[in-house]
Amino acid sequence: MELRIKRVYNDPAPEDGFRVLVDRLWPRGLSKERAHLDLWAKDVAPSTALRTAFHHEGMSWSDFEAAYRAELAGPTRPALDALRAELAAHAVVTLLHSVHDAHNHAVLLEAALRG
Repeated sequence: MELRIKRVYNDPAPEDGFRVLVDRLWPRGLSKERAHLDLWAKDVAPSTALRTAFHHEGMSWSDFEAAYRAELAGPTRPALDALRAELAAHAVVTLLHSVHDAHNHAVLLEAALRG
């Protein structure tokens, strides 16, 4: 399976394959039709507390990375395993996120799905 990462606000493309939104919150101002999703996997997104600490309280990237990896290995593990199993049937999967920054959880989730 080939994994790709893309902002959900970018136009969908045929080469995206199976499109999976990996944010816990629905992206602002985006209709479900325009998002063109195959799956919304909000259970593998960072917890609300972790997302708030990183985006609103100034948590460093390295601290966020460690905390999110811990969530993926701990309480989020069943959701991660279920997502991995569901994605295995698709040749190309695009993980969609709404963050502007290249430092975002989709990069870490991609590594966990490969791992």
